[in-house]
Amino acid sequence: MLGISVYPTKAPTEQSITYLKTAAKYGFKRVFASLLDVTPENKDAILAQFKKVFTVANDLGMSVTIDANPRLFDTLGVDYHHLGLFKQLGASAIRLDANFDGLTESMMSYEDSGLDIELNLSVDTGNIGNIMSYLPNKQRLSGCHNFYPQRFTGLDLDFFTKCTEKYRQMGLKTAAFVTSQVATTGPHPFNDGLPTLEMHRDLPIVVQAKHLFATGLIDDVLISNQFASDDELKQLSQLNQDQLSLAVDFDAAATPLEREILLDHQHFNRGDVNSYSVRSTFVKLQYKDQSIPVNHPVATLQPGDVVIGNDSFGQYKGEVNIVKQPMPNIDQHKNVVGHLVADEQFLIPYIRPWMKFRFEDAQAHK
Repeated sequence: MLGISVYPTKAPTEQSITYLKTAAKYGFKRVFASLLDVTPENKDAILAQFKKVFTVANDLGMSVTIDANPRLFDTLGVDYHHLGLFKQLGASAIRLDANFDGLTESMMSYEDSGLDIELNLSVDTGNIGNIMSYLPNKQRLSGCHNFYPQRFTGLDLDFFTKCTEKYRQMGLKTAAFVTSQVATTGPHPFNDGLPTLEMHRDLPIVVQAKHLFATGLIDDVLISNQFASDDELKQLSQLNQDQLSLAVDFDAAATPLEREILLDHQHFNRGDVNSYSVRSTFVKLQYKDQSIPVNHPVATLQPGDVVIGNDSFGQYKGEVNIVKQPMPNIDQHKNVVGHLVADEQFLIPYIRPWMKFRFEDAQAHK
């Protein structure tokens, strides 16, 4: 599932509402919001503003999550066992930025308002195990990562994986943030992008999302900053969340048949994997009676090259490979049809044995 973030105090209310409507048009279903600006002096005005925005979100079929910390509870005069105020604002869930004693989180998952409880997934304190020992309502419990406005402070991939796997093993849903390369506003005065993973900070937003879904660890991807561009929203809406789709820059010499072999078929990696290439072999059966002439062979294949076995390759004619490491193109049996775009080559290791994947024309999104 896809979501956006809105920070109603950072922009005119009508601009936030227009953004919600645009995102809903593209199929976005979640909204993340922060009440960090609330003070005892301004809370009535801000809550009224947020309720107006959240009402529109609800009318559009979008669920709203409010980020909450202990200071916010104190400011609003809300305790952890009476969360009806958030429900009245139009929230479906609250995200707890801080850990409690385990029993508190468990009790909140049964609280009468019916709010879902999202836990801070970007910590590795053993808190989730403690919460689970108190038998929470798992149907109302999930995890959501942080985002990081300061460059070089986002999560490392290994740590992200370690934290998220714990939730997956317990059957809990998960969410993480990607950062728009166009949007400039978050909940804090300073931000240099707002990704969960540091490695994502400067990547195109659709590549960030592809990576999160490809890990097999994340259910929901949320854009952390406002306002993402119409083009970014559209590209994300077209993303196949269920399987990895890799963008190919086709070689000028690629034939219509070679493009068809890549673009018009479901591919999957063989189960007997190797360190040199991803092998999609079943597609060749559909082209056993068609000619695939020698076309743009090169002496040495490079990582990211996408190749097809040509007529000289016997039973391997029509087999599709994604090259993982340099290797000789012995007897020029393989045509270089194109290359994975540079930003997506790091996704190759995520193509696991038997994993299904597709190709897309990189030029189609430009």
